[in-house]
Amino acid sequence: MATASTLPRPSNPWDPQPTHANGHTPSPTFQPTPPLPETHPSNLPHAPKSLSGISIRAFLLGTAFGLSLSATVLLIQNASPLWRAPFFLSALSLFHFLEYYTTARYNPSAATTSAFLLSSNGRAYNVAHTLAFAECILHYTLLPSLNFLPGLSLALGFGMLVVGQATRTLAMVQAGSNFNHFVQVRKKQGHELVTDGIYAWLRHPSYFGFWWWGLGTQMVLGNGICFVGYTVVLWGFFKRRIESEYWALEILGELEGGAC
Repeated sequence: MATASTLPRPSNPWDPQPTHANGHTPSPTFQPTPPLPETHPSNLPHAPKSLSGISIRAFLLGTAFGLSLSATVLLIQNASPLWRAPFFLSALSLFHFLEYYTTARYNPSAATTSAFLLSSNGRAYNVAHTLAFAECILHYTLLPSLNFLPGLSLALGFGMLVVGQATRTLAMVQAGSNFNHFVQVRKKQGHELVTDGIYAWLRHPSYFGFWWWGLGTQMVLGNGICFVGYTVVLWGFFKRRIESEYWALEILGELEGGAC
């Protein structure tokens, strides 16, 4: 005779079941999604590493590069000497993008919005590029036949531009976390004076690169006035910059036999 303890207990439809009536296994117990980590203050809008600031600058540079490069090709196809003006804008866009990208890739701690160098070079920098663009437009609009050795100037200009950009970017890559766009008067932890690679051949490769890049753009544009102006301004700028760096190196005690 069956007792109460041996009788099968009636199933409760509300109890957890190993399978549903349709044969599907029920989903596991719901686990709440863990809270997302808080955004670092430096990534907030208007902060040094603002994500919104970085994204809008990258977007605008990419748009400017694509549009100006398309305009360059179109004007070349129409045999217009004005192709140099949008080409200049595309070279500028690529330069400023590479400044940030190389910093973010090889020196991420310094990858602030100012690493784009769009406004941190000062007013004179932007004025110089504006004058160069204006001279090119006026030259080929009013006096298109006034061009001294155009083939030679283009070849030299493209060569100087490519060598300058490659040298500067390589200098930033090899310096890594030791590279900074601004003169440092305090030695940060882990900083080393770089003396190998391209720094074994050039004492200031990033300056060397920007010097020839800047003059190369003016050769391509055929800007006689701005070529002279760029030469004078860049010489003065780098002279003061190098003097400041030697002063900083003396403070940091790293002057002997080093390159920067």
